[in-house]
Amino acid sequence: MDIQEINNIRINFDEDMVAIMNFALAFVMFGVALNLRWEDFKELWAEPSKVLIGLSSQLLILPLFTILLIILAGLPYSMALGMILVASCPGGNISNYATHLARGNTALSITLTTIVTLAATLITPFSFVLWAQAIPQSIQGQDLGIEVNVLEMLWIVMQLILIPIVSGMSLRYFLPSFAERIKKSISILSLLIFLAFIIGAIYGNWELIVQYVYLVFWLVVLHNGIALFLAYAYARIWKLPQKDARAISLETGVQNAGLGLVLVLNFFEGLGGMLLVVAWWGIWDLVSSLIIALIWRYRSVPLAENPTLEQS
Repeated sequence: MDIQEINNIRINFDEDMVAIMNFALAFVMFGVALNLRWEDFKELWAEPSKVLIGLSSQLLILPLFTILLIILAGLPYSMALGMILVASCPGGNISNYATHLARGNTALSITLTTIVTLAATLITPFSFVLWAQAIPQSIQGQDLGIEVNVLEMLWIVMQLILIPIVSGMSLRYFLPSFAERIKKSISILSLLIFLAFIIGAIYGNWELIVQYVYLVFWLVVLHNGIALFLAYAYARIWKLPQKDARAISLETGVQNAGLGLVLVLNFFEGLGGMLLVVAWWGIWDLVSSLIIALIWRYRSVPLAENPTLEQS
């Protein structure tokens, strides 16, 4: 099969399914916010250099590498757009757990997740449009009739991220005991709702996914692996300790593919190449982050870098 045929695939989702997906993601983000505190920003004031290094890794190194991979692989336009979209999304909250498991700097991970997630309302739409324009003309020339309204995307991302995050953090600030009681139940419920919808969506398009997923399988695995390595090396070049490098690597390599999936459904009519990249990315993120976290967990950080390393 000609790989360019993936540009013409459309995954089937009706308006009701898209609306449910939007609600599910907003509910997930609300649950995430119940675990965030305004105090998490203290890392920014204590050691701003490592935060800036982490942010530049996510917002600059990752999309630049993504563009390079798109050019080298000569990807179809729809797949290239999917790669750019996920690279423009904030880090997924699984990165915080993976960083803790990897004996990395969890406080730095939470700080980066919080900053980038709150800033995603502006960063994700504008970053996507900016980097999408950097795709070579030879690839852009594969006209798919796609037009992105940045302001409309901005409004959708605000509903999906900013409003739920601010609501959740405010609830924790003003009613801490209530937020503490419900946060575990909300997190479990939101995850179950989101997973149930994704499973249902995959089941409804199973034949198409099985037929074409091989086109994106190794691409996503390769991108994710190199992104994790590059971010780690980038942090070490700046002479950050291993604990910080591990956190920055996972923050850069693990993206909020759920947000990417929702944006594909809202703005790109279930465009097959984009959706397959984003959907497999979300699955592989979980697998790769846990694998690398377990490897790092049993490769101790040198005591010279961290004399108080936890043994748990």
